[in-house]
Amino acid sequence: MSTTPPVDDALRTVEEHLAEILAAVQPLEHRVLHLADAHGFVLGEPVLAHVDLPLFDNSAMDGFAVRFADVSSTGEPITLRVVADLPAGTDLDPPLDAGEAARIMTGSPVPSDADAIVPFEHTTGGLADSLGDIQVVTAPTAIGAHIRRQGTDCRAGDVVLARGVLLGPRQLAAAAAVGVAHVTVSRRPRIAVISTGSELREPGEDLARGQIPESNSILISALVAESGGDVVLRASVPDDDELLRAVLEEAAELGADAVITSGGVSAGAYEVVKSVAPMRFVKVAMQPGKPQGFGAGAPLLFGLPGNPVSVAVSFETFVRPALLAMQGRTDLHRRVLRLPAAVGWRTPPARRQYLPVTIESGQVRPATSGGSHLAAGLARAEAYAVIPAGVEAVAAGDIVDVMLVS
Repeated sequence: MSTTPPVDDALRTVEEHLAEILAAVQPLEHRVLHLADAHGFVLGEPVLAHVDLPLFDNSAMDGFAVRFADVSSTGEPITLRVVADLPAGTDLDPPLDAGEAARIMTGSPVPSDADAIVPFEHTTGGLADSLGDIQVVTAPTAIGAHIRRQGTDCRAGDVVLARGVLLGPRQLAAAAAVGVAHVTVSRRPRIAVISTGSELREPGEDLARGQIPESNSILISALVAESGGDVVLRASVPDDDELLRAVLEEAAELGADAVITSGGVSAGAYEVVKSVAPMRFVKVAMQPGKPQGFGAGAPLLFGLPGNPVSVAVSFETFVRPALLAMQGRTDLHRRVLRLPAAVGWRTPPARRQYLPVTIESGQVRPATSGGSHLAAGLARAEAYAVIPAGVEAVAAGDIVDVMLVS
């Protein structure tokens, strides 16, 4: 027997609904991974430098390690005798007396007696005549010229990456450069994605009258992956209470941390998610995405509307921040720019608008005509223009908030 779900008929703000969701989020457990396996994970503990960076004074140029006093006294060419050769990786520290130099390659340790580097191009012979006697024709400008000093980037023990940072290529390289081989990261959230609707068919199938290709589960699964989650179940179910109940049970058995449904949360006669899922159903002052469902149990339950643009906007507004919070991310929100509108458009009364837009020559232009069902137009969107509820219309030239999503 189906039960009547709890419904809040009063419009709530986006912030109120998001606050309820984030209050229910529990951080996921941590694990230790080698750097080579940690791309795309979120740091659960800060990364501290194991060594100074640079690790030692080293040459920033291919050339000669010299004593500044030997080459700074006159504007005339100065002859020096090369007494050592220092390739990258050497452990040599040759002594340099007055009038002596060492040929040195980029990254090689600078001899203790040297305090400047003369690049090959500042000598008469360059690399071709770099052993024996050399003539310096352009003197270094100061002591320390072309020397990378030890610890100028960071010192051993410094925090290089803070907890909550997403590990991308640059972050992984920084950790490796300071001698770190393993990092503590959050586990990826396990997500079940369920589309509902008896009209849905797999893409590519023959369609009878009234049937449409199912796209929401593909959309949500890709958004989950971009948000650091792993999809453990993707399903499409008709408007049948028992079938949906069985899929929800399967999601729980698979250890899903969250279940995201699409469709079945509005005011129609066959709203299967409302009939079965233990969520609270509310109306949020936003367009698209007014009907929303959320359940704060384990797993978390997100009931999104069925139209593709509503799904995409709802995910960005409510689901993505929750998935990032599960992983301990410190920044839960997309980057927002303020840009002028290229054309005007209408806005809904008393609701915040999220309009898919493109960005052209520093201006924003609607990517669709505004309908929440326009999946093809959604593909053109680079961002969402976010218009406050109190704005009656946007005129060409108005400055609007633009949430980047690509």
